[in-house]
Amino acid sequence: MDNIELKRTTSANPDFRLLVVELDVDLRVRNGEVMDIYDQHNIIEQIDTVVIAYMGDIPAGCGCFKKFSTDAVEIKRMFVRHNFRGKGISAAILRDLEKWALEEGFKFTVLETGNRQTEALGLYQKMGYENIPKYEPYVDLPDSICFRKQLV
Repeated sequence: MDNIELKRTTSANPDFRLLVVELDVDLRVRNGEVMDIYDQHNIIEQIDTVVIAYMGDIPAGCGCFKKFSTDAVEIKRMFVRHNFRGKGISAAILRDLEKWALEEGFKFTVLETGNRQTEALGLYQKMGYENIPKYEPYVDLPDSICFRKQLV
């Protein structure tokens, strides 16, 4: 793994906002018009649990979580820039988000991804996430795949 620096921050961080814009462009290229439905579920405002990965001083990837239930958080906005993929960045971000959620007293993570995000599907399965029935608001969205992991 290259020299990855992880920074815990908030959704107000300009690097996070830049990465999220790039994520939304990437998702629209992959998924097309179906993103018109998903975009409403991807609005991130006032999130205090954001992790940004840096390679040197360049923001390379990000992720965050928000409270989902009394004992679970939902992982959101996972993204690694194309030229930084394959370096273990997404796994490092996800591990730090899980650690942070555990520090905050949560026992589980849940997340949703689309069936065209093949890298994400591989990452979540490799990191021990189990496929679960779709949860709201994704129940009626045919491209959604939902996962859950118990934190230890």
